[in-house]
Amino acid sequence: MQTARQLSFFPVTDHIVNVATVPQRSPFRYPGGKTWLIPRIREWLGSLGKRPTELFEPFTGGGIVGLTVAFENLVSHVTMVEMDKEIAAVWQAIFAGEGPLLGERIVNFELSYEAVEAERSRTNPSLQERAFITILKNRTYHGGILAEGSGMIKYGENGKGIRSRWYPETLRRRILEIHALRHRFTFIEGDGLDVMRQNAHVMDAVFFIDPPYTAGGKRAGRRLYNHFELAHEELFRIASTLTGDFLMTYDDAEELHELAAKYGFDTEAIAMKNTHHAKMTELLIGRRLDWVRPAVQGLSRVG
Repeated sequence: MQTARQLSFFPVTDHIVNVATVPQRSPFRYPGGKTWLIPRIREWLGSLGKRPTELFEPFTGGGIVGLTVAFENLVSHVTMVEMDKEIAAVWQAIFAGEGPLLGERIVNFELSYEAVEAERSRTNPSLQERAFITILKNRTYHGGILAEGSGMIKYGENGKGIRSRWYPETLRRRILEIHALRHRFTFIEGDGLDVMRQNAHVMDAVFFIDPPYTAGGKRAGRRLYNHFELAHEELFRIASTLTGDFLMTYDDAEELHELAAKYGFDTEAIAMKNTHHAKMTELLIGRRLDWVRPAVQGLSRVG
């Protein structure tokens, strides 16, 4: 992902968060995951002066932000929203109480290319089966990418192939931990923009907004996600109507600075590293970002 920041003169908060300091909560290996942003999320919520009643995550994906704020009791309740049916199946299964069964299915599965193909070929799978197939694909596909055109890892780390990212006991533990806290969550399979519109009036709610990065001519969203089309200016317009506070993260493109300026939002470019350890920047957008402080030096974006 090329960044416009390399050609601009905006200042960059140049310290990179050490993701090893952030508890890994999500069962997903998610492209574009926000584990690296968690210390900033804590700073943001701590700056509000009052613990929010609810956090809305309208583009949930791997859900690391919603999971973290619930586990750390930074908000009372989390509402996750996701349009992708495969990803939604995982959250639906866990929050519907099927987490233990899903975890058992994972640890008892004999992983092989043939077994993965057999699972993928199921007809009319149940909710639990759809959730399992999604996790299986996420953990055995290149980069965890579920979008059409992605495929299984061939070589992986040290020649481990599809076992490179398959950690069944760890996955079960994460799923069981989420299952135990499921009363703190609401999940909606649907359009995040609609949910934002419907809840714009909620005074004691906050919104973490992490849309697919397709603004400014960026193509990453098209490659990484099944649902990548987004009316970016409409998202900014809706954000301007929110009664509660919000934090938005985007690819660092000139178009986003222009939209932020149009709606009177602050921006802050944050340094990070991608999965290939290339230094890049991403853009934080909010009503006020005076709480942003340099973070400890460390490592990458992998969520």
